[in-house]
Amino acid sequence: MTSEEVTDLLKKAYSDEIETVMNYLTNSIVLDGVSAEEVKESLETDIQEELNHAEMLGQRLKQLDERPPASYDFEARQESLQPPEDTTDVLSVINGVLDAEEDAIETYRSLIKAAGDDDPVTEDIAVTILSDEEAHRTEFRGFKREYDDD
Repeated sequence: MTSEEVTDLLKKAYSDEIETVMNYLTNSIVLDGVSAEEVKESLETDIQEELNHAEMLGQRLKQLDERPPASYDFEARQESLQPPEDTTDVLSVINGVLDAEEDAIETYRSLIKAAGDDDPVTEDIAVTILSDEEAHRTEFRGFKREYDDD
């Protein structure tokens, strides 16, 4: 039997992935400037991957006889990933992505620990997504280093 902690973490992760999709999409649209292009392209690519994560989490919730969160269940939390007032402020978006990825990594590590040996399917899903999130973090750390060098 899956614990309430596991289903709560699955629901949090699902909501976070949906919020990330929304913020990545908006930032990929609103950023301006030559230096923004590479970041925008990366965000556009990551949107589909984050959406796939949400789908995996939602399917797992369904398998556990739980309902994935819907819009009325949603509480926005990604303050640092909000689109910047200055649409050329690419560094603020990079920092927001890094914050979101750190939060996701923490959530998936907690989910892995909570699922443990009792729920190997959820554990496997969390490990798979964790790997993707760590790769995103690495990519955006590289973008940040480029901006720090300027």
